[in-house]
Amino acid sequence: MTRQKRSSSALEKAERRSAGLKAINPQLDLGGGLTLESYLLLIDTLRSHLITYNESLSFVDRAGSTVQDTEKQLGTLSERMLIAVAAKYGKDSYEYEMAGGTRKSERKRPTRKTSTVA
Repeated sequence: MTRQKRSSSALEKAERRSAGLKAINPQLDLGGGLTLESYLLLIDTLRSHLITYNESLSFVDRAGSTVQDTEKQLGTLSERMLIAVAAKYGKDSYEYEMAGGTRKSERKRPTRKTSTVA
């Protein structure tokens, strides 16, 4: 399952506000470091950070999918290896047990419970 990509309501609001400020004066300077240029620069910085963040999530998702696929392949190969050991040495062999199987003679057999009629 992929991770939810992020958007920013603050970015959308700032973009709308910058359009209004630009309509007032494209070179707006309100003093004290409050300029339209610095405002637009910070908007671009946030946009860039969001893009980087969302791309990183995509890379993590891909890495997670790769791990899951490899786990499936490993599980399949493990099963095939155990089956091959059973075919070569038998299901009741010590080699089968060493490979991770349960020897046939050591399996617990289900026992039926006898009902007592009173």
